[in-house]
Amino acid sequence: MHRPTFAALPAAELDALERPSIVLFGASEATPYNDGEPSHSADAPAAIRAASLGFARQLSQLDFDLGFTPFPDPDDARGVVDIGDIDTRPEDAAGNRARIEAATRAVLAAGAVPIVLGGDDSVPIPFAAGFEGRGPLTVVQIDAHVDWGDDIRGEPLGYGSPMRRLAEMPQVTGMVQVGVRGLGSGGAWQIEDARDWGSRIVTAYDLIRSGIDAAIDAVPAGGRYLVSIDCDGIDPAAFPAVAMPTPGGLRYEEVVVLLHALAEKGEIAGLVLAEYVPARDDPQRLCAGMAARIVAVAMGLVLGDSGRAVVRPKK
Repeated sequence: MHRPTFAALPAAELDALERPSIVLFGASEATPYNDGEPSHSADAPAAIRAASLGFARQLSQLDFDLGFTPFPDPDDARGVVDIGDIDTRPEDAAGNRARIEAATRAVLAAGAVPIVLGGDDSVPIPFAAGFEGRGPLTVVQIDAHVDWGDDIRGEPLGYGSPMRRLAEMPQVTGMVQVGVRGLGSGGAWQIEDARDWGSRIVTAYDLIRSGIDAAIDAVPAGGRYLVSIDCDGIDPAAFPAVAMPTPGGLRYEEVVVLLHALAEKGEIAGLVLAEYVPARDDPQRLCAGMAARIVAVAMGLVLGDSGRAVVRPKK
């Protein structure tokens, strides 16, 4: 049976990975607040994959967002594979977490970088748990909210708590939170807890004053970075298809520049993109297209420049 893949890249099975470089997989949900109710982002992996087909045939061309050609040989996927979606069920939160964590562990054991198409923002918790024993890691989060809730509606593992839960993991030794603004981050004690732990919070207003360098400068050099992108970190004027649209935020280009800086300063160890809500997208699925492009740029930066078919700007 044919299975759609991200940007028409090769499909693979989790239990039969052969020296992959990057493994993509979808995860619709991990821990819902309402048991049995599908995530608002449950359809996101399929929508992002569908949008990625719009540029699939262009991956062997120069990508100006990268500065090089990601796949110079259209017949060579450079070890990138898509293993499809992890089996997640809204009535089985514990099982969801176990399966997402196990998949992440398997991808890392195969020597690849995992990239997750989410899914709500509870997915980063089991994703990061899969990196146990593979630290130290610095989490770089793009989000309108700090996500340091402890117990929300009786649930400590929901989408309001991922950064607090990640900070409790021994493999996570640093955190930079970019784009925070507006309401939705809880009480002041949550921000105080984040800063007391050592998180470096770069607000949207820091970005206005100092540009994206305010975020780049906060990231320690030489690190391994676990990137968590909540799509509401992006300006809703450009990306309205989120559960909690908050005025302001990053532009697409700023996300790209930050990802470049991470690849230059250290190593992108994994990435999860969450909180895209297909039901709130426009008929052309432009937000899905932006999400797909962010994933494609991250993928290209992990692969690096092969040194072929690259156009260099004139000096």
